[in-house]
Amino acid sequence: MATYSNTSPWFKTQLTQNYLNPLSIRPVAAEADDFLYTIEPQYTYRPDLLSYDLYGTSKLWWVFTQRNLDVIQDPIYDFIPGTQIFIPKRSGLFKVLGL
Repeated sequence: MATYSNTSPWFKTQLTQNYLNPLSIRPVAAEADDFLYTIEPQYTYRPDLLSYDLYGTSKLWWVFTQRNLDVIQDPIYDFIPGTQIFIPKRSGLFKVLGL
């Protein structure tokens, strides 16, 4: 049986007969201390690199999409320079995810 770490977007997705069910979305709620960020050229198509630079792990790449569902539809190809997204503060995000 597969298990996923709490950094994974599939952490809350259930297994049925050893098959992964459809993704159970892990919402990332808006917080007052989230900051507005404009994606820079070095992060083009690379939310994993921004995740590493901000949170110390590339595994939280999916957080940017979940926090900005109105802006980012495709987590890779919508991650382009000039796009403004909200970024959760590290301490608040880690608390919500149980890290």
